[in-house]
Amino acid sequence: MDIFINKIITLLREKIPLPAETIERLLEAPPDIKMGDYAFPCFSIAKQLGKDPKKIATELSQKLIPDDTVIYINALGPYLNFHISKPLLFRTVLEEITDKGAFYGNSDVGKGKTILIDYSSPNIAKHLAVHHLRSAVIGNAIYNLHKALGYTCIGINHLGDWGTQFGQLIVALKKWGSDYVTASPENSHKQDSTKKEKLTVSKLNELYVRFHKEAKVNNALEDQAREWFKKLEGGDKEAKDTWQSFKEISLIEFERVYKRLGIRFDSYAGESFYNEMLDDTLRRIKDSGLTEISDEALIVNLDKYNMPPCLLRKKDEASLYATRDICAAEYRKREYNFDKMIYVVGSEQRLHFRQFFKVLEEMGYEWVHDCTHVDFGLVKFKQGKMSTREGKVILLEDLLEESCRIAGEIIAEKHPDLENKQEVAESVGIGAIIFSELCTKRVKDVLFDWDVILNFDGETGPYVQYTHARLCSVLRKYGDQVPTDANYDLLKEDDELVIIKQLECFPHTLLRAAYNYEPSILSNHLLDLCSTFNRYYQHHRILTDKKELRKARILLVHSIKQVIRNGLGILGLKSPEKM
Repeated sequence: MDIFINKIITLLREKIPLPAETIERLLEAPPDIKMGDYAFPCFSIAKQLGKDPKKIATELSQKLIPDDTVIYINALGPYLNFHISKPLLFRTVLEEITDKGAFYGNSDVGKGKTILIDYSSPNIAKHLAVHHLRSAVIGNAIYNLHKALGYTCIGINHLGDWGTQFGQLIVALKKWGSDYVTASPENSHKQDSTKKEKLTVSKLNELYVRFHKEAKVNNALEDQAREWFKKLEGGDKEAKDTWQSFKEISLIEFERVYKRLGIRFDSYAGESFYNEMLDDTLRRIKDSGLTEISDEALIVNLDKYNMPPCLLRKKDEASLYATRDICAAEYRKREYNFDKMIYVVGSEQRLHFRQFFKVLEEMGYEWVHDCTHVDFGLVKFKQGKMSTREGKVILLEDLLEESCRIAGEIIAEKHPDLENKQEVAESVGIGAIIFSELCTKRVKDVLFDWDVILNFDGETGPYVQYTHARLCSVLRKYGDQVPTDANYDLLKEDDELVIIKQLECFPHTLLRAAYNYEPSILSNHLLDLCSTFNRYYQHHRILTDKKELRKARILLVHSIKQVIRNGLGILGLKSPEKM
């Protein structure tokens, strides 16, 4: 809570040389509530002060003076622990949640600052597959976290929409696509007057596969493809219109899947967007004296940084990913003047980002230190690969359909009379997929197991959603407005204190999750809160015959429900009221 955190920050800043923002970021919740309400890790300043962290904690505990808010301060190893007045804590937390509602946990720490998040980034003319999932849901959660903290957020889907493969697709369409009509406006009327089939991403994939199969026995096809891509690069109208139809067809499918996942973007500026800027970018890099020619390719030598060279242009004059990323970074700084820019891209691209960040630094761009590669591990399947329409990759839409189907079967068995079963199954099925990607640290590989992710009793999305529905059920049984005049002193059970502490820590949890680009911090906070409530629910009557105690506990239930709903929304999950 702001008043408690600000009080602790004020006390600490009188004795230690750290800015308020750093202290706030370092504050933790002790693992046991008996240790205190907040803990400051003194090893974070040990080097700066040149002292043992345990000694620092002991000295600070003797120098800092408690008051009516922070009533006791003690050292425990290298941690300095702060104890808050419990009556003040209960009243402040529950009143603030009631007052702020859906905005509880939000803050204005990012007010006036802009953050760009680059995530998902699929190739057009291909289906969204499972390997696109992690970037999309992690990026979306990071977007929502920062938005809750007051940042102006720009979500960018840097589409893979340029390259020689589009010359290949144009050739394939001209040779074997006479039965298809593209989605471009000038062709839309033809669909009604002919029997042609509408071109889809699936059909584009089939054409792409056929091209490579035919090219193995007909070398002329590759030459034709290069010629058509050259025309595309030169602005040829037929080539450009056909390529544009590929993009439109792809975006229609992408948007449908993203909508199911609750994911949106502010920009779809992909690789093609930067074509006309590339020459100017290369000229500036050359003028800075960073480049050299190696095996007829243009590179930046990074030997002194113990990295392989950064390739900017191949000997055939084609640009590479690094060139386009440098160009895109320059444009984004000019266009948005961002305070932070993060790239949500898999761990296998760590070297790429180290290289191109270093080139930006060598170009003299100090703002490169505001750029971060947020990496993540792989998704692995316990059951092996699902069968798909493609037979080679697991399509994201197939995964979502399967999850919703299984969720629907579970819900129908548990609650056959439930209204809107299909809508709830969609929320639970999609939520299970998203939560499974966000409940472990992002750098770790995720083991995808249907028996685990759709378990209503495990550490899963459905478990958190079911707890929310249970809370809603209690409030419906109460049958009256949530009281605002509860006697907080009646909340004396140990689990009630633990719950209050978990509710109180929610705003700080959002801060930590955002600062670390780690949605799992929020996911695990929600799991802990649900676990505590469910234990409390099993051992204590909420709708007790004692009127004043019932009012206090209903206010507590309402507050838990609100925090779970807020947290799930930030992660990208819906909160069904019945399950």
